[in-house]
Amino acid sequence: MSAVAAGLPAAAPTPLGTVAQPCEPPVAGLACIAGGAFYRGALLGPANQRPLQSIWMPTYYMDVYEVTYGDYQDCVRDKKCKRSKPYYNDYDRPKQPMVGMTWYDAVQFCAARGKHLPSEAEWEKAARGPDGQTHPWGSQPADCTRAVIMDKTGRGCGTPKKPPSPEKGRTLEVGTRPAGAYGLYDMSGNAWEWVADWFTVSYAKCGADCAGPNPKGPCGGKEPCGNHDNKIVRGGSWYWPPHMATAMWRRPHVPSNKNPYHHFGFRCAATVEQARALRAVAP
Repeated sequence: MSAVAAGLPAAAPTPLGTVAQPCEPPVAGLACIAGGAFYRGALLGPANQRPLQSIWMPTYYMDVYEVTYGDYQDCVRDKKCKRSKPYYNDYDRPKQPMVGMTWYDAVQFCAARGKHLPSEAEWEKAARGPDGQTHPWGSQPADCTRAVIMDKTGRGCGTPKKPPSPEKGRTLEVGTRPAGAYGLYDMSGNAWEWVADWFTVSYAKCGADCAGPNPKGPCGGKEPCGNHDNKIVRGGSWYWPPHMATAMWRRPHVPSNKNPYHHFGFRCAATVEQARALRAVAP
């Protein structure tokens, strides 16, 4: 059945004169997201997820795992990243996702590692694949067999954190749930993840900046950006219920991560050129 017959918009064509670059030999810790069209957004649900639209993306790469606490503190010790730690206790295992940093800290970490913070479109294609799936694993709702979320047993799939406030739960070490699209872990649940774009109330309201090939969002992601003062986190988390742990849910927050402060995480992406540079210096 064609996408149109299935009720989906027509797939975005490859831009004139553009050839999607093939996936190249792997780089440790990165998965290749092959160039081509994917379905972004949703037909129903919150207005900020609409409309459902086909978007063309070039080939790029995405971190297989969320950036861990250990990874981030290594960067701090190397004096390439700003000092930051979670406010909650029991979130400092080396393989737990690093949470609590500002959006700017996440940008700095990715740059220090020769990568970039993914655009919202890069993040969403990596989370759902090209065919418009609602979750990294397909169309089934999130549960604790697939993602680290809040369920009937409690936050963090019922895993308490050390006192005080054990009921708040905690993140689990990265990769405890099966990989989803493109072999990526924890794209749903565990920690919300910062993305590069400024928040807009809907893709329709955003207009041309959120449409066309490889969109970067309002102002092309540049700063400052008029009356835009919120960035975006994606993917849901250990603290929130399953309906937020989709590939489409969008949550705005101030990039300074202050007033209020939240325990958001992130992962990095790489262009083909960045991946080549990383491959050239790999052991």
